[in-house]
Amino acid sequence: MASTHTSPRDVVFPPGRQALYEKNRYSPAIRSNGFLFVSGQVGSRPDGSPEPDYQAQVRLAFDNLNAILQAAGCTFGDVIDVTVFMVDPEKHFEAAWEVVGEYWGSAPHPTLTGIGVTWLYGFQFEIKVIAKLPEGAAR
Repeated sequence: MASTHTSPRDVVFPPGRQALYEKNRYSPAIRSNGFLFVSGQVGSRPDGSPEPDYQAQVRLAFDNLNAILQAAGCTFGDVIDVTVFMVDPEKHFEAAWEVVGEYWGSAPHPTLTGIGVTWLYGFQFEIKVIAKLPEGAAR
């Protein structure tokens, strides 16, 4: 007989944005087995609306990502895997990557999968990551 017991998810919320995640019914990040799995982050303003300027939207996506990493005791240096989604990457890739370099840090870099999409709920850029929790922060 299969077990019906499930353990509660160890959710990480960044400061000040919990209502947005509850409204949209997903967790910003979950700690599991020494890793932090972060939901896709977009360049949303505090009210959830998209930042209209493209490069500012990419910066805000990284700022939102970094707030979650920090809430879990991580930095971008702990990130091991990145997935980036871009609307019209042929048009936007170079502009996005100028900003990415401001946050990425030096080599060795995390793994990366880039995906071109047609729709991101009104956004142009989204980033999701998996990070290794530092010793002592791992659960």
